[in-house]
Amino acid sequence: MQSKPRFLSILDTVTAILFVVAVAMVFFYAPLERTMGQVQKVFYFHVATAWVGMLGFMVAAVVGVLYLTKNDRKYDIAGLAAIEISLVFFFIAIILGSIWARPVWNTWWTWDPRLTTATIVELIYAAYMMLRQGIEDPDRRARFGAVYAILGFISVPLTFISIRLLRTIHPVVIGNSDPSAEGSFSMTGPMKTTFFYSLFVFSVLFVDLFWHRIRMGKLAAKVEELRLKVSS
Repeated sequence: MQSKPRFLSILDTVTAILFVVAVAMVFFYAPLERTMGQVQKVFYFHVATAWVGMLGFMVAAVVGVLYLTKNDRKYDIAGLAAIEISLVFFFIAIILGSIWARPVWNTWWTWDPRLTTATIVELIYAAYMMLRQGIEDPDRRARFGAVYAILGFISVPLTFISIRLLRTIHPVVIGNSDPSAEGSFSMTGPMKTTFFYSLFVFSVLFVDLFWHRIRMGKLAAKVEELRLKVSS
């Protein structure tokens, strides 16, 4: 395996510093929301982790198209890396949403359109991982994975717009919310600053993890190539 690039090491350090600052801003800079209190602090990372999930799924769809047009294995490696990272972050977003919902909705879970569609997205991409595990031929696996990633991405924007198209209790913090939504609040200046800074930090975190996972994916591809040569 090639030595770790210097810029990646720098990015690791910068990401760690940015993340510490984000945590400090959430707990010490953003004011306490009057109605929800401390539990509202979950909001900043809940949205940011969901954003990383959607970002990775989008990247996987884009590199899926690139693989089908160029037939280059590096795009398959990138697609798998993006989906693995996004699966984890999207699951974290669902968990953080439940923590936020418990005191606001008085329940850990409800079959609200946003929650339901988010769960469907997570299951769709979990099935993607199972699909890859069931195909041994690398080229066939990459081709099927690319098509699946492209088709699976259709579910992602549906999740995002569900709270704007359907009657839902899930709040829309930015933009007009349904009157029946529970847990909505108006963000002050410091809240908006913390919110958008968190989105930025988690975007950088995604890039950092994505780079690391691609390097691991290239190594795994070489190992698999050697295994196939030995077994053939």
